[in-house]
Amino acid sequence: MENSGGGSFMRNRRLESFLDTNSSSTVKQAPKILVKEEVVKSPKTDVYVDDDGWISALISCVRIVVCFLSMMVTTFIWSLILLFLLPWPYERIRQGNIYGHVTGRMLLWILGNPIKIEGTEVSNERAIYICNHASPIDIFLVMWLAPTGTVGVAKKEIIWYPLFGQLYVLANHLRIDRSNPTAAIQSMKEVARAVVKNNLSLVIFPEGTRSKNGRLLPFKKGFVHLALQTRLPIVPVVFTGAHHAWRKGSLNVRPAPITVKYLQPIKTDDWTDDKVDDYVKLVHDIYVENLPDAQRPLH
Repeated sequence: MENSGGGSFMRNRRLESFLDTNSSSTVKQAPKILVKEEVVKSPKTDVYVDDDGWISALISCVRIVVCFLSMMVTTFIWSLILLFLLPWPYERIRQGNIYGHVTGRMLLWILGNPIKIEGTEVSNERAIYICNHASPIDIFLVMWLAPTGTVGVAKKEIIWYPLFGQLYVLANHLRIDRSNPTAAIQSMKEVARAVVKNNLSLVIFPEGTRSKNGRLLPFKKGFVHLALQTRLPIVPVVFTGAHHAWRKGSLNVRPAPITVKYLQPIKTDDWTDDKVDDYVKLVHDIYVENLPDAQRPLH
C-alpha cells in the first residue's frame, strides 16, 4: 500500500555517477549537492511541475470518463445489495464501507497517482478521523481508507447528488442540517447518539468545504462537539499533493504524487465544553505543522 521512493533513488544513483566522472574539485563539492537533494526530498517542500499539454489533457479526459463509468457500475451493484439489506442498518454501513474500499481503490488506480501512506498502525482504531480537503481525490482516498464500521458526516443536500448521494443514504451514513445553528446542533447530537449506540467511527472534513488552492482553511467546530459527545479520540489524516492532482473546478487530472499521513490519536477524555475554540486551534495547528509550505494557510 506504500509506494517506494524509486525516483529519488535513481536520481541519487545518477548523481553519484556524475560525481565519479568529474575532477577532484567537483568531488569536494559533493556534500553541498547532496544537501540540496535532501531539501528537495523533504515533505515540507512542494516541487511538482504541471504538465498541461494537450496529450496530458486528453489522457485526463479519458481517465475521468472511465472513472465515471466504473463508478456507475459499482454503485449500481451495491445499490441492489443495500436495498436487499434495508432491514439491517449496521450491515448496510459495513457494506457501504466495502463499496468504498473497492470503488475508491479502483478510481485511484484509474487516475494513476502514486500514493504513499504513512502511520497505518493507527488506521483501524475506533476514532473520529479528520482530513484536510483540497481535491475530489480526497473523497476517493477516504472511501478507500476508512475502516469498516465508519460512517461519514455530510450536509443533508448530498442526497441530491446523482447515484452517489442515494447510495450514501442507503449505506446509512449520517447527514447534518446546516440551515441554521439550532438545526446543526440538533443534527450533531443525533450523529453522536448513533455513533455511540452502534460503536462506530466517524470521518469528517473539518474545513467544511474544499480549498480552492490547496491551502488549509479554518476549521469548523463540529468535529470538536462530536468528540465531546462521543469521547472518541481524534486521528488527524493529512493529505499532501492531492491539490496538484485534481484542482477544484478543473477537469484536468495530473499524475502528481500524493501522501497520506496518519498522525497519532488525540485523546479527548478530559476535554471540556468551555474550551471548544482552544481544541479547534490545537488540531488546526497540528495540521499546519505537518503540511508543506504550499498548503499552509497564508497569515
